[in-house]
Amino acid sequence: MELKQWRLEFKPGWDTHFKGFDKSTQQRIMNKFDQMKSPLQGRGLHGSRFKVEEVGGYRIAFIGDEPMQARKIHFVGSHKQYERWYSGRSE
Repeated sequence: MELKQWRLEFKPGWDTHFKGFDKSTQQRIMNKFDQMKSPLQGRGLHGSRFKVEEVGGYRIAFIGDEPMQARKIHFVGSHKQYERWYSGRSE
């Protein structure tokens, strides 16, 4: 039985920090995006609808849409950038 791949959707502004990363870091994150197309869980965030995937010291915050089999990427950045981004969220 083959599992259906998930679709990735990128929300406006997801790449604010990503554009400033060196090419090797960008490539590692792109490789993680490929992995995220498979049905993985992601780490939940303390009662939040966001989940997080880690790539070394970098974070990818996304929301999974189970019925649509889509992952909506909201943020990519370093751990410190992620903490600032997440503390500014109102959920």
